[in-house]
Amino acid sequence: MLTSYLPVIIIGAGRSGTNMLRDVLTRLPGCVTWPCDEINYIWRHGNRDHPTDEFTPQMASLPVKSFIRRSFDSLHESYGGTHVIEKTCANSLRVGFVREVLPDAYFIHLVRDGRDVVVSAAIRWTAPLDLPYVVKKARFVPLSDMPFYASRYLINHAGRILNGEKRLSFWGPRFIGLEDMLGSKSLLEICAHQWARCVTRAGDAFPGISPERILELRYEDFVAEPFNLTSQITDFLSIRCDSDLVRYAVSSVSQKSVGNWRRQLSKQAITKIAPILNPVLKKYHYED
Repeated sequence: MLTSYLPVIIIGAGRSGTNMLRDVLTRLPGCVTWPCDEINYIWRHGNRDHPTDEFTPQMASLPVKSFIRRSFDSLHESYGGTHVIEKTCANSLRVGFVREVLPDAYFIHLVRDGRDVVVSAAIRWTAPLDLPYVVKKARFVPLSDMPFYASRYLINHAGRILNGEKRLSFWGPRFIGLEDMLGSKSLLEICAHQWARCVTRAGDAFPGISPERILELRYEDFVAEPFNLTSQITDFLSIRCDSDLVRYAVSSVSQKSVGNWRRQLSKQAITKIAPILNPVLKKYHYED
């Protein structure tokens, strides 16, 4: 696959700062993206009925590849640019599939402290309907898939009435085992498993990709030194821009949410989710 632009795929579990990173990058010259939060509907087209977001490379059939590539090409035709930036959190569960579809893509893996992710994700699982957000994403649902997703949307929000935690029936990347956990695990445990599975699956997939196409960052390091790490990203992606543009790109980056878990999780909650999180936290050099 030869294109006139470079696909850049941001990989990260939900609530890991992937929106922030995408917004920083799309302030740089030549970087464009979709006018909505995620395009999971596009990534799932042709595999719509698969029960999870864990796709194998073999699921990237020729029609699937063609459809997704045309979507990238169409965006580039509309907005131009040298780099097409894409972030869909479910891609953390199917890096090999993404690489099969876009073999010339570069990957940025953003990892955030799982305890902070659990706090933030639990809020999203129980958030009220955001109609403008839904409408923005709906624009990119393939027409043939529209009835399917409309029914899933209704079922998802009906789940608030049927469970004691007033949460959605599903939110974020759907990993293997999620359905069983919904009836037996607490919301915090589900969020912990979701983060751990996303980070682990992504990390396991990267050794199969050329190292020069992968950049791994920790959210906490990025928000502490956004100028330096964005400069590192521009070198990684061969984006030419001066220091003033980088400073503008990172002007809204904040550290205020780092360590929220210390204030918002009880000792009992931490004890409950620690066995799920700790092996992955240790791998990425977070304290137990």
